[in-house]
Amino acid sequence: MAKWEVQGKTFLITGGASGLGSLYAEAFLKNGAKSVAILDIAVETGTATVERLNKSYGNKVIFVKCDVSKEEDIVSAWDAVLAQFKQQGLVSFTMKGISHMRKDEGGAGGTIINISSTAALGKPGALPIYSGSKMAVLHFGQCLTMEPFYDLTGIRILTKCLGATDTPLLHNLETKAYDPKVGRLLVQTVETQGIIFQKPESAVAASLYMFQNGAPGSVWLANNNKPAKDITPIIDSAYAAFDKVMME
Repeated sequence: MAKWEVQGKTFLITGGASGLGSLYAEAFLKNGAKSVAILDIAVETGTATVERLNKSYGNKVIFVKCDVSKEEDIVSAWDAVLAQFKQQGLVSFTMKGISHMRKDEGGAGGTIINISSTAALGKPGALPIYSGSKMAVLHFGQCLTMEPFYDLTGIRILTKCLGATDTPLLHNLETKAYDPKVGRLLVQTVETQGIIFQKPESAVAASLYMFQNGAPGSVWLANNNKPAKDITPIIDSAYAAFDKVMME
């Protein structure tokens, strides 16, 4: 039996209008979520997604326009969700979620899932900015969840390292590199090494399993259409190795 149940929880999903975000929303609803708030800048698409999901799941979903790069949008979005649902189970932008959720300041606790990438676990030379930002997500989560964070706040932070997934992000891959020549090499590498673009459904299944089973502060791998894997011990051993070097 899962340690953390989806049933009865409220989920707040940024970027949920389409793609993986909308699939996450539907997966949580299928597994008994009490309610879902979809935050996105794509109003027309988001509204259509909410209408579709509400037809299937009984008016449990709302759409809130939100540009997460704007502080005022985040604040107003949280106010709208709190007014509608009164509680949160999942958020994907962190600091504002923490301020509303932490038990030691009147919140109800909950779970935050941060999306990192397998690009944070290696050195993809064609994608230094992307991989650097995803490493920042991983390291941020690991630092934030040091004791006594969970005991104080009741907030479980999970980090998901998502492998290459068949979404629009990987379309026109040669244009995603920092240099056109490097972009062409990136495409050739993907083709010659037989890198798998996993199905979106595999990524969603991994997120669901991680939510149900992930210990506070844990890091999970979702890659190659395989089941979610807890890689926290590997991450911990890497940090321990650096600690050892710095103490020499």
